[in-house]
Amino acid sequence: MNYYILTLFPEMIYNGLNHSIIKKAIENKIININCINIRDFSNNKHNQVDDYAYGGGAGMVIKPEPVYNSYLSIKDKVPKNTKVLYMTPQGKTFNQKMAEELSKEKDLIILCGHYEGIDERVIEEIVTDEISIGDFILTGGELASMILIDSISRLIPNVLGKEESFLEESFNNSLLEHPNYTRPFIFNKRQVPDILLSGNHKKIEEWKKRQSLIRTYEKRPDLLEKYNITQEEKRFLDEYFKNN
Repeated sequence: MNYYILTLFPEMIYNGLNHSIIKKAIENKIININCINIRDFSNNKHNQVDDYAYGGGAGMVIKPEPVYNSYLSIKDKVPKNTKVLYMTPQGKTFNQKMAEELSKEKDLIILCGHYEGIDERVIEEIVTDEISIGDFILTGGELASMILIDSISRLIPNVLGKEESFLEESFNNSLLEHPNYTRPFIFNKRQVPDILLSGNHKKIEEWKKRQSLIRTYEKRPDLLEKYNITQEEKRFLDEYFKNN
């Protein structure tokens, strides 16, 4: 996967991704991070890329020319149909399904806004998808782009140690992940469930699935609407919450 990030703050992205699993994926050349500094295409000696908004209002707006020219600088390096993702609170809310779909791409271009946003005309010209990471405002799209890259990259083969590392995670099957435990066996008078030490893999998997169902029902019941729950699982939940 090749990521091309159009940004005013490339060092923020390089530094933010230079850790842990993503750092190893970069070192192993499984993913490539290429930041294009929009300021390099400002065409003025002060590297100014913003200006006052037509019609008035607080804040500054990023001009269309430097954004468009930064895009043109990489346009010929990627296939014609490469997605251009604009990080904006007005976009479609990012989720695990979107991460899975985007992880199948070979190249992605990510546009990071700043200030009061970007001139609408260049958005209309180059952007294919507008993506939000939630209903809140950030000072810029850099943090959002790093979240996007992290979420997508961990689904790319060989980034994580084993495929099972993400197959059982929250949202993968519209359910939250089951509880996890490690040593010591007893911590502050709380002990690991005995079933996890039983060695009975079938029973352990059954326990994990049921715990996922319970946790999803308690914390995110809305997710169960997307999950194809069986009659047996429904009976289990009814019985569990009747007795607890």
